[in-house]
Amino acid sequence: MRDFFRLVIPTLALLGGQTASALGADFGACIADMRAEAMATGVSASTYDTVTRGLTPNDAGAFLDTQPEFTTPVWDYLAGLVDEERIKDGRTRLRDYAAPLASAEKVYGVDRATIVAVWGVESDYGRAIGKRPLAQSLATLSCEGRRQAYFRSELFAAMRIIQSGDVPASALVGSWAGAFGHTQFMPSTFLRFAVDHDGDGRRDVVGSVPDALGSTANYLRGSGWQTGQPWGFEVTVPKDYSGPTGRKAKQSMTHWAGRGVRRVDGQPLGSGAAGLLQPAGPDGPSFLVTSNFDAIFSYNASVSYALAIAHLADRLRGGGPFVTPWPTDDPGLSRAERRELQTLLNRRGYDIGPADGAIGEKTRQAIADAQVRAALPRDGRAGQRVLNLLRSGQ
Repeated sequence: MRDFFRLVIPTLALLGGQTASALGADFGACIADMRAEAMATGVSASTYDTVTRGLTPNDAGAFLDTQPEFTTPVWDYLAGLVDEERIKDGRTRLRDYAAPLASAEKVYGVDRATIVAVWGVESDYGRAIGKRPLAQSLATLSCEGRRQAYFRSELFAAMRIIQSGDVPASALVGSWAGAFGHTQFMPSTFLRFAVDHDGDGRRDVVGSVPDALGSTANYLRGSGWQTGQPWGFEVTVPKDYSGPTGRKAKQSMTHWAGRGVRRVDGQPLGSGAAGLLQPAGPDGPSFLVTSNFDAIFSYNASVSYALAIAHLADRLRGGGPFVTPWPTDDPGLSRAERRELQTLLNRRGYDIGPADGAIGEKTRQAIADAQVRAALPRDGRAGQRVLNLLRSGQ
């Protein structure tokens, strides 16, 4: 999800320095204190000293509570992640990497559309793998903020990756949280699930697309993926339904059929068990989701995130948009529409920088000003309403 995160966090935060931190002199003491703990996990003294030599903290801690999959309306989240650009690019990747995808599908039992959908959502097919040195970010998060124990384990895992020679230290760059490579593995996930799918003797999810695709399939299989089972499908639910919802509240398909739940495409519900998911409440799209949705969810514990991958996979197979509209009168924008919005704002004299689709602080401030001028509610949100306003020249 790093691509979408890049689109929505403030521009200032993006530019705000790789060395900004409140740790100060305490950082050096923290690094020294972790040395013995790292060596107890298998990190050699020479590896630890080499990786931490001259290391300074950065601003990774500022992003701990701002992940968009937990703070963005689901319709905005999906609009930016499952758009025509990503669908078209994904279909190209399905053709270009047909051989390694077919092999991964055969070996791990995960369909190629789902593998490519993870790739598309996680890094826009390798275009946005992140630029932050993993050691710096993970060391910072190991020494400040919440979840320090977790990030220490990830830091030590990253050191063991360097030690193994699978991925060179210079290539271990990624997100603020330490995810890296085409499908954004955390270091501990790499150690458990990365595979040498291209047969060159190294597990390299950064420099080898086949390794990244095979490793993703291996991860999903290890997370409970069931070959041949759908992730789920969109359904209609009777207006008077008052039973349990959520992916964990699974019941048999027979149970759901008896409650009046129907697929929107008119096909039978099939067999197995599923939970009724209503990510925007009963007035928005509803889905029956199987254990394969749970496997996707395990990649990043967010319903919006898992639904984005599931829906993108369906679109790559030729499926259409959701039938039921989201319960909003101001739908979200695709990346092309965000660039158009920024172009229109620049034409009006707002200095927001290049029209790159990244909705940062300058863009939000310009939107808010345009909303005030048009007597609209001022929230700075990039939605269809403000885009149509700018298109009309008002």
